[in-house]
Amino acid sequence: MEALLVVVLALVTFASLVFPNDARALERNFAGSAQIDYHFVPSARSFRASPAGFDGFTTELSAKLAVDVTEHLSANVKMCFGCHGFETDMMYFDYRVTDALNFRIGRFSPSFGAFNLRHDPANHRLSDKPLAYDMGRMLRMRQWNLGVLPSPFPDTGLEINGTKWISEGVQLDYAAYAVSGFKGPTNGLDLQFRDSRTPFYVDSNARPAGGGRVSMTARLGQNADLTIGGSGMFGTWDPENKLTYAIFGGDVTLRLEKTTIRAEYLVRRQQFSTADPSQFKFALPATGGDYFMKHGAYAEIEQALTQDLDLIGRFDLLHRKGNVSRDSDLSESSSMLRYTLGMAYVIERGLRLKLSTELYQYSDAGSDDRKFDVSTHLGVAGTF
Repeated sequence: MEALLVVVLALVTFASLVFPNDARALERNFAGSAQIDYHFVPSARSFRASPAGFDGFTTELSAKLAVDVTEHLSANVKMCFGCHGFETDMMYFDYRVTDALNFRIGRFSPSFGAFNLRHDPANHRLSDKPLAYDMGRMLRMRQWNLGVLPSPFPDTGLEINGTKWISEGVQLDYAAYAVSGFKGPTNGLDLQFRDSRTPFYVDSNARPAGGGRVSMTARLGQNADLTIGGSGMFGTWDPENKLTYAIFGGDVTLRLEKTTIRAEYLVRRQQFSTADPSQFKFALPATGGDYFMKHGAYAEIEQALTQDLDLIGRFDLLHRKGNVSRDSDLSESSSMLRYTLGMAYVIERGLRLKLSTELYQYSDAGSDDRKFDVSTHLGVAGTF
């Protein structure tokens, strides 16, 4: 990691000599978003039932300050508030040599997938995120330990990214990064995503995780475009650097006039410790039983009915295959499906009303003896 930082700093110094700039006044931009959402789960209103997730009122807030120091150097700081409390979501420098070569150093969300680009609540039309990227609003979230890759997933490190126009109508974007990586306990069975947040900013194993993303956008017409992307990430998550995780994803976005269609697929292969066989629900095989696979996918369509009203339909799923802890409600092969229908209405410029209804379907009944749940969201999101 230190050698890589030296190389990057050398490249930045070289670029500053090749691309000199005159001093100029700082340019600043301050922006933010906020959402308050009421989540109601009718099937969890009895004393014996629990939604196993966050219901009632929840709030998400974010505020970002961007400063252009010079023509090539900029800085970004972003603070957010949610179920995890206050968090430094971003704090990094960008040194842009050209559009095709940019160095990002600090704390940021590594480039992965398409949804991460619009994870702020004001940037997507539904109150909650797709299951693959969920960070707290999905039902049975603790049994599943959230989605495949909860978004946002801020981390500390460096990233090299850029944009290259292949032709007048085709754009290539790329990113490669080295970051601290996700964390978990010694002899653990799964990642602890909260350990990547306040106050756990220190790397637990001093080994960086690496990854990257490549996407291509083609203009299909004046009001139409198609984006196809692929992402990957690999690292170790335990203090001893013995247990690995690998996450891969693919995404497609098609925009046709007032219609936007999106689809993403993610999969995470993760090793776990088998040092204590008694902590597992199922017997360990002689070989090959030291990992699980978690898949996540969604497909959604946004249709603008009027200038102020959008209709949204989404189908998403999670599937996990592999051994689980003794107290888990999941089996060796478990699935969760969700069907969502929602709308978003512009009340005023910068202020949007969100309403959605969700149907959950589970392959395992769990301790509450339910294989179905219905939930509703009523939220208001604003930007400034």
